[in-house]
Parts: sequence; C-alpha cells; structure tokens
Amino acid sequence: MHLNAAADPAPADLRELLLDILARHGEKTLSAPEIARSVTRDDDWSDLLAPIRRAAVELALAGQLIIYRKGKPVDPREFKGVYRLGLPRHD
Repeated sequence: MHLNAAADPAPADLRELLLDILARHGEKTLSAPEIARSVTRDDDWSDLLAPIRRAAVELALAGQLIIYRKGKPVDPREFKGVYRLGLPRHD
C-alpha cells in the first residue's frame, strides 16, 4: 500500500500500515521519516510525519507499539523530539 502525501490518510489505514511495516521489520525500530519514505511515492514524504506521529501515539496508548527516544521506551503522551517506533517485545 502506498499513500499520497498530499492527501491526509485515514487514521485506521495508517495505524494498520504502521503495524504492518513494523511487523515486516521484526525487532528493528524505525523512524517516522523511514516509515514515511516507505509508504509514499511522492518526494514530499514530510507531509506524512504528523499523521504518523498521531497514529503512533494512538497505537502506543493501546499497547500495540512502543515509542522510543534515545533507545528507551517513552510515555506516548509526553515525548518530544526524535523518536523511533517498534513492536512490543515478548522476551
């Protein structure tokens, strides 16, 4: 599935897409720009960064993904700056 950066993707579609991309990458974490570049054919992938962040926060609050900052899990309601996303690990 590819998205058009000019059109704001539906939140449910983007949440599903985030989980799918993270599942394909296994235990590796991904940044929002890496995810945005992988889902759009447009050169202007930066328009997807805010929708990705909103979807990531929703998924993190639901326990479906982890938001990392400087390699450590953060509270999805209070993080700032550069972050990475990953699936919960079941060690």
